[in-house]
Amino acid sequence: MAKLTEIVGLASTSSVHALAERLCEAGYLTKVDCRIAPTKRFFARPVFGFVRAGLAQPASQEEPELITVDDYVIDEPNRTTMHRVKGDSMRDAGIVEGDVLAVEHNTPTKPGDIVLACVDNELTVKTLRMDAQGRWYLEPAIPAYECIRPRSALEVLGVVVGPVRRLRH
Repeated sequence: MAKLTEIVGLASTSSVHALAERLCEAGYLTKVDCRIAPTKRFFARPVFGFVRAGLAQPASQEEPELITVDDYVIDEPNRTTMHRVKGDSMRDAGIVEGDVLAVEHNTPTKPGDIVLACVDNELTVKTLRMDAQGRWYLEPAIPAYECIRPRSALEVLGVVVGPVRRLRH
């Protein structure tokens, strides 16, 4: 508390205790084993409604919704990993080089899911498909690339939940 007193510029640790209590009441902090810890709300960002990608619209007067990136992309944190994309074969599916993919593991899959797969001991991200003979294969999103049909093994490691992309670096 002494360090927080210094950081936030308050005169006493009792003032910091009072501030921490108010932040707990507001849902930004929680007490865990006599310590304070941030909640998901602490890291949330406001979402100010919809914005058109076509004609302009009047600005929204609604109260913004608070979400975290995890709230938006990740349903199962204990079963989700992140993977950076290299290559362009999934571009037409909205996945481009440099994107970070949230991949949920131990999730039932079906044809049409975009998956992280290990095919013949190599990793790739493609759309999972089944041919007329009931054999699984992987389809790129760009027709110029060939489908990948496993020679020996195909293991789906997880389903792609969504990409995270930074447009400006």
